[in-house]
Amino acid sequence: MTSSETAPVAIISRNDDSRLGTPLLVFLHGYGSNEQDLMGLSRYLPEEFTYLAVRAPLQAGPGFSWFPLTQEIDYSVESVGQSVEALWGLLEPLSKQHSSITLLGFSQGMAMATSLARYQRDAITAVVGLSGFAVEPRDLEIFDDEKVQQNPIPLFWGRDVADPVITRDKIEYTLKWVSQHTELTSETYPQIGHSVSMEELEDVDAFLKKVVLGRD
Repeated sequence: MTSSETAPVAIISRNDDSRLGTPLLVFLHGYGSNEQDLMGLSRYLPEEFTYLAVRAPLQAGPGFSWFPLTQEIDYSVESVGQSVEALWGLLEPLSKQHSSITLLGFSQGMAMATSLARYQRDAITAVVGLSGFAVEPRDLEIFDDEKVQQNPIPLFWGRDVADPVITRDKIEYTLKWVSQHTELTSETYPQIGHSVSMEELEDVDAFLKKVVLGRD
């Protein structure tokens, strides 16, 4: 496992003056990708948001990852916890400058988004998870699932039920977790595989407008 020695790399859609007081949406990319991957989705989402795309801290081939994966697509919960705490270290100062924080994660990025919501429930307004999963905590102590259960997080979960990447055990755990800890909006998109479709982005746009911006 090789960690980046530099400060977190991120790109943001507005300058400091124009973003103060706006809702913040944070893009969390998937395994082997980078901060550029999801930023283009912002053109299909509400213009009221400031969009921040963060690069994961670990090198993974030509891209980056939030935590290492084994050949069985398994993970170390210790490494998950380290990345969650590091991500919050980046976002905590920004939380004082924005009206809300929403997390949008694709694949492994959904694991990070739901994990951060379980770590800092009071700071996160909503989560969008695309083609991903929630982490089974095992002995990870930083998650406060009891607080999340008492105050369920609004979650949009979009996926193809035949996703060829996310393993069945992770889907089964995620189904159980979201049923107990979220205000769930669940949509499935046949034949998109492990990707994002325009129909899905339209549904995400509607979710953000309703849940975060308070529009009908």
